[in-house]
Amino acid sequence: MPLNIGMLLIWISFASCLGAVIYGTWYYFSRNPNMRLASRRFEIISLVACTLSAMLLMYYLLEVRAYYLYVYRFSCETFPLLYKVSAFWAGQEGSLFIWAWFTLVCVALVRMRSDNRISEIVGIAGLSVAAFFLLLLAIRSPFALIYGVDDQTWNLLSTNTDIFAAPYSVIESYHAQGMNPLLRNPWMVIHPPVVFFGYAASVIPFGAAAGYLLTDDRQWMKIVEPWSRITWLFMTLGIGIGGFWAYEVLGWGAWYWGWDPVETSSLIPWVVLTAYLHTQFRMKRNHEYGLLAPTLAMLSFILVIFATFVTRSGLWASQHGFATSVEAQIIGVFLAGLFLVSVYVVQRRYRMESGVAQPRSL
Repeated sequence: MPLNIGMLLIWISFASCLGAVIYGTWYYFSRNPNMRLASRRFEIISLVACTLSAMLLMYYLLEVRAYYLYVYRFSCETFPLLYKVSAFWAGQEGSLFIWAWFTLVCVALVRMRSDNRISEIVGIAGLSVAAFFLLLLAIRSPFALIYGVDDQTWNLLSTNTDIFAAPYSVIESYHAQGMNPLLRNPWMVIHPPVVFFGYAASVIPFGAAAGYLLTDDRQWMKIVEPWSRITWLFMTLGIGIGGFWAYEVLGWGAWYWGWDPVETSSLIPWVVLTAYLHTQFRMKRNHEYGLLAPTLAMLSFILVIFATFVTRSGLWASQHGFATSVEAQIIGVFLAGLFLVSVYVVQRRYRMESGVAQPRSL
């Protein structure tokens, strides 16, 4: 009986990541060392399972296993090696996949260097975001298997959930269509990974800022300083490389900027993060902007999710957009929830500093 190992690994990664969030939150409030150990184990399992599934998808793309729908749509026998590699992030599923994996890696790096209450909140925030993206991948898997053809419409039939489905034997590697011609460009190899690492890294300043607002722990600066600069660097590179690519392929008539909705939505969190870096300097040196600085750090990540919603919702016509899907609606709900939680955290801190209320630190 065939087994869709890649699909199974994504489910394991999602379940483990969710377990890490639950046990991590439990440990944060209870200080039970058993909960901490369970959370770390689940976190490692999630990262390992996600890494193995990513390696498996890359192998399928390189070998052009066209009975996987994602491979059928984005890889091709005639593609050079670099284009087969870039097919990994050419579609909606692959781009969310690399974002989830980068997020797990960033959280693991923070865990390696810090072990305090701020790093615990950062871990909970980062793992929650990774679990959300892994859930989207479980709903619409990059390992969706083609198992037949509709007799009336001749559309390919695929499954996102049946791990025991047998592949459609008629589909061969030479049937694979390959990605959109506009994506067959050397910049495609560099631009998306740079952008998605910047997006993934932005959750670290978000978590650290939330931790500071909740606990008033000054240790947050040790985490947020290097990670905010790393995030800013990768966002800057992503915007710049994307601009060169757009000028080369689309010829917008300007040097590299065309005010495309998706392009513009990616600029907004960069502007906010730039403002944060300035307030961070003043906060550290002059003890100013004690509320504004962490608020900007949180807002930059919220705007990253907003940019993702703009890209995938189809509400704005764009050269970068994906087709409208149920995932976009889920991202919209996640964005709304993230915004409400952030508003609560900020207003709680504001009330504390203004003397309206004196809630204890969480």
